[in-house]
Amino acid sequence: MPKLTVHDVKGKKVGTYNVEPTDFAPRINKQLLHDAVVMYQANQRQGSHQTKTRSHVAGTTKKLYRQKGTGNARAGSRRSGIRTGGGHIHAINNRDYSYSLPRKALQLAARMALASKVRDDEVTVVDKLEFAEPKTKEMATALQHLDCQGGSLLIATAGNAPCVYKSARNISGVSVSAAADLNALSLLSAKRLLITTEALDQLKEQAGAASGANS
Repeated sequence: MPKLTVHDVKGKKVGTYNVEPTDFAPRINKQLLHDAVVMYQANQRQGSHQTKTRSHVAGTTKKLYRQKGTGNARAGSRRSGIRTGGGHIHAINNRDYSYSLPRKALQLAARMALASKVRDDEVTVVDKLEFAEPKTKEMATALQHLDCQGGSLLIATAGNAPCVYKSARNISGVSVSAAADLNALSLLSAKRLLITTEALDQLKEQAGAASGANS
């Protein structure tokens, strides 16, 4: 069974962790991962785009010129879509892009994304990550010791860790999430995953319970 090296915050090896991709998902379905990522991205869209129709454009309602005798084509409103400054004929309106996939499918996609991280050796395990108070400098130093600086990084903790979040929020490319809140988009968007042993235990336990329920 593959083993991941467990480090402390100073980068020293303090043990190993037995884990393999199949602990989280029996196989990795790229189509499911794609569908989950597209859904999360669509749900983040504001959809607040809008252009004006002729009824929204400010302007006079007076007829431009008389109907006959000018030699020009007949014309009415100055706000017509065929005139400069007029409204759009096929206007863009506000739209809600959000939709949802089945909950079990999204949970499976998250486990598959985690399995792909383990398979591709993109996981760094730390025994614990705790700060007495928010200190960006201490977090930056720890990431340097763990060789996690540079590039996008997702830090996964066992539960909500306010001090960890506040210590990392000013570091470019670094995000923090509780293990229970991980999803396919957050996992696949990060180049590397830094996770505590307690959080990894939780995820393995959840994956085991899910596979037992499905069998």
